Amino acid sequence: MPTVSLHTLGCKLNTAETSTIGKQFVDRGFSVVDFGHPADVCVINTCSVTERADRECRQMVRRAIRTSGNPFVVVTGCYAQLEPAEVASIKGVDLVLGTKEKFDIFDHVGGLEKKLYPQVFVSGIETVDNFGVSYTTAVGDRTRAFLKVQDGCDYNCSFCTIPLARGASRSQTIEASVTQAQELVLHGFKEITLTGVNVGDYGKNTNANLLQLLHELVTVDGLERVRISSIEPNLLSDEMIAFVATQPKMCKHFHIPLQSGCDEILRLMRRRYTTTFYADLIHHIRGLIPECGIGVDVITGFPGETEAHFKAALQFIEGLPVSYLHVFTYSERPNTPAAGFGNQIEPKARFKRNEILREIGLKKKRSFYLSHIGRRVPVLTESDVEGGVRFGFTDNYVRVGLPASLVGANEIVAVEITGVEFDKCMGRIVKEKAAA
Repeated sequence: MPTVSLHTLGCKLNTAETSTIGKQFVDRGFSVVDFGHPADVCVINTCSVTERADRECRQMVRRAIRTSGNPFVVVTGCYAQLEPAEVASIKGVDLVLGTKEKFDIFDHVGGLEKKLYPQVFVSGIETVDNFGVSYTTAVGDRTRAFLKVQDGCDYNCSFCTIPLARGASRSQTIEASVTQAQELVLHGFKEITLTGVNVGDYGKNTNANLLQLLHELVTVDGLERVRISSIEPNLLSDEMIAFVATQPKMCKHFHIPLQSGCDEILRLMRRRYTTTFYADLIHHIRGLIPECGIGVDVITGFPGETEAHFKAALQFIEGLPVSYLHVFTYSERPNTPAAGFGNQIEPKARFKRNEILREIGLKKKRSFYLSHIGRRVPVLTESDVEGGVRFGFTDNYVRVGLPASLVGANEIVAVEITGVEFDKCMGRIVKEKAAA
């Protein structure tokens, strides 16, 4: 039986798409093996948000060749779309597929024979209008499924390559999303995370909106939890927050990109809100859902970010009642307006600011975790076991460790949080029903 290994770089959306690509191989008689093990075909689904993501792609190609000898190597995803010639120049790559072509992989692989030169099939991004149905199809290491409901972005932030790599915003219908959610339940999943490039923009081409989709998804029999992935602050409506607050199946968790805590930098980034708007949104959520987990994306070292700007942003972020930070060091991306801005920040200063923000993020996360000690909460367990401890997540995205001997994977159990160790809570299983 021929074998294939798959590797995902980047976001949860990419993870869902890689799962769909893998299913195409399985349907054609391939056996899927872990990436890093010998395989006849290696597929790498790339990201290109930062220069580091591009570098990781090259490293993964080398790793595939090192572990598999002479595999047929396919590279697709955002990096392939943006820099097809650069990807094709990587030694060992056989096939480069763009955004439009990634789900038609078997139209291009031929007999999987390696040729003298790599083949490249990358359409112009302006021609991309297909959606590419994608969702996790088997319970494995993750027991929380990813369901792609939206793709592309019309926002054109000055630092971002996503519109160039994925095209215009587009969505699948509510009916299709509900059908796929029902299939995920049949596969054994209890929680679904809705993914996309700009999930809050869902439905603009289908005469629908995200709130309407949520109303339908919570009616799916057997589905215990629905989680929203990253959502833009200006698209998170009061009605949606109220629905999350009152609907038991909705996870009490939002991931809301901020990017900068300074209004002047937000304007340069072409973001669609102010720090005042953002702070009011966070406090509104906290007022309705005190236990809500709130994650924040922050970019530091953006062109023109002076020490005064950074200190103002730092003060703003420290004052936000949020649960954790995802901190990114600004990386110049080709063909973005910000790459041509003046006053580029020295890399050393960027990295120093990153470290400062990461430390604040760790403190916020620990404080949020400590506030859970003594609470009884439902935890969805996963496959991860370390030193006899099995891990899982609450609906507000707190990672909890439990005795692996007492609970299996993919179970929702009532847990009392007993303490905090490093980046996780520890808990004991209780028979009483946990508070939502």
